[in-house]
Amino acid sequence: MEKFILNTKYFILYTLIFLFPFFFLKTTQEYFVTNKLYFLGFGILLLLLISLIQFLFSKKIYWEKSPFDGPIILFLTSVAVSTFFTPNKIQSFLNLNFGAMMIIFLGILYFYISRSNGTMKQWNNGTIFLSVFLSFTTIILYFLLPGFTPVGSKLDLVILLGFFLIIQITYFLTKKQWNNVTMKQSILNFLFFTLNFLALFLAIRNLSLQLPSFRLSWFAVLEILKNPLTAIIGVGPDNFSTVFTKIKDFSYNQSPLWYINSFNISRSAFFQIITETGIFGLLSFCLLIFSAFKKKRFIFLFLYLIICLFIFPSSLIVWFLFFIVVSMISSDSIRLNPILSDLSDSIPIYLGIIIISFSLIGGTGYLLGRSYAGELFYKKSLDGIVKNDAKQAYENQRQAIILNPFIEKYRNNFAQINILVASNLAKKNPDEITSEDRQVITQAVQMAISEGKILVKLNPKRAQYWTNLGDIYMNIIPLAKDSDAWAVASYQRAIVLDPFNPLYQLNIGGVYFRIEKYKEAISFFEEAIKLKPDWSNAQYNLAWAYFRNKDYQKALFSMQNSINLINKSEFPKEWASVNRDFELFKNEYGKLNIYP
Repeated sequence: MEKFILNTKYFILYTLIFLFPFFFLKTTQEYFVTNKLYFLGFGILLLLLISLIQFLFSKKIYWEKSPFDGPIILFLTSVAVSTFFTPNKIQSFLNLNFGAMMIIFLGILYFYISRSNGTMKQWNNGTIFLSVFLSFTTIILYFLLPGFTPVGSKLDLVILLGFFLIIQITYFLTKKQWNNVTMKQSILNFLFFTLNFLALFLAIRNLSLQLPSFRLSWFAVLEILKNPLTAIIGVGPDNFSTVFTKIKDFSYNQSPLWYINSFNISRSAFFQIITETGIFGLLSFCLLIFSAFKKKRFIFLFLYLIICLFIFPSSLIVWFLFFIVVSMISSDSIRLNPILSDLSDSIPIYLGIIIISFSLIGGTGYLLGRSYAGELFYKKSLDGIVKNDAKQAYENQRQAIILNPFIEKYRNNFAQINILVASNLAKKNPDEITSEDRQVITQAVQMAISEGKILVKLNPKRAQYWTNLGDIYMNIIPLAKDSDAWAVASYQRAIVLDPFNPLYQLNIGGVYFRIEKYKEAISFFEEAIKLKPDWSNAQYNLAWAYFRNKDYQKALFSMQNSINLINKSEFPKEWASVNRDFELFKNEYGKLNIYP
């Protein structure tokens, strides 16, 4: 029985390892990373359950110490501690790029792999199969479905293909391997290498990235060092964006990425570790790196992954590969003082371990299941929006929030759905609006405001959520008294958190324009232009504000600036629309002879 349990555990372990990179489902909004993370989570819980069943029969605990155990546990602790100090602990815990759940599950995976009885032959055969499969699939999809990868993001595909290429190069450079290799094996190895290299070449050609610069990512590191608490433990996972909005500057508004209000990932995973887990996380990670570098086995793979962590953003695939390699290095290390505890004569301790362990595994599985179910309902809600089915969108979004009320995207989407319902009903002919419609409008407006307020409570340091609340108030100005004042107040909170964002200045100007306070609108539109002088939309809004304020010369001048900033060949419709308004200004007030 014990042998069967042991074989089952190894089967699940190896299935989890080799299926993980390619696992995806269309059941969630994001097909790849979300499902990989939950696949990892449920796989780890199943491994823990089987180990508990093994202990149930044997009543023995056998533990082998490794030099890597301490650094791994210390690194996991640093991420967990940082998570505890975040505003929204649940979302921080579930973060897909560098969350505590991801790191903890990968840490448990490390303990299983490093204690497994896997051989180098299994490792080589498995990596060869994965390499050939991934390379062949990448080449086929490059021509048939450009942009789609079986892994997820294009960057993750490049990193994974590079990982396999390093394995093959290491194999070629190892002279011992060539002593017993036949000609047939040599040809196959060369073909596999060529296939992998071609796939990597095509993947790099297809690669396009939108990432923050190294300069701003480094400024984020410096920003957290200004406060003693954040210097020690960082701002916590899922909170890089709150730092990024503080360190953005005028030059960012002149970059092609200016329209992205914030990034939730750093340009470098190493910088993200420091920003989100502070000096504690940095020291524990460096200790782990130092421990691994003392071992020569897999040194090239480990060095490759360290370089990836330095130059690429944090991602689930990179961390998965990192923990796999650390596990392999650890499995090749000398075990320190193995511990064997027989609890056959300690029944109370034995039963206590069984009860507590089953409770923890069951409780974690239940919460993980609820979290994943929330993702499923969220996807159904989005499908309802695509189908223009308001009932499907509303009910499924509501169910997603019930299952996991701490996920910010659920709250934001639900607020937008309620605004959409209220706006559509309010657009009806006043004579056709029934008392039931008015009641629905009132409830939808109240629900939208409530969700917007909950969102800023979940994470009050995120500027985007304050501007979302401002947008909600902006949309209900015709429906609710004093909405304009609340909209302005919300946008101003966003400006405090993200002072160099011209969009927020434009939004406030839009509120004042809507309530016909044109002088105030002009002031904020001018502030938006100061932050981004080459923004055609800001010049356009300023022109109309001048026009409504009867300052016609400045109106024509700003409209001309707006035209000059639009690329006619790239945006012909926008250019034609602005040009029509310019001609309207000229025709209406041509008698002023402003333009000869």
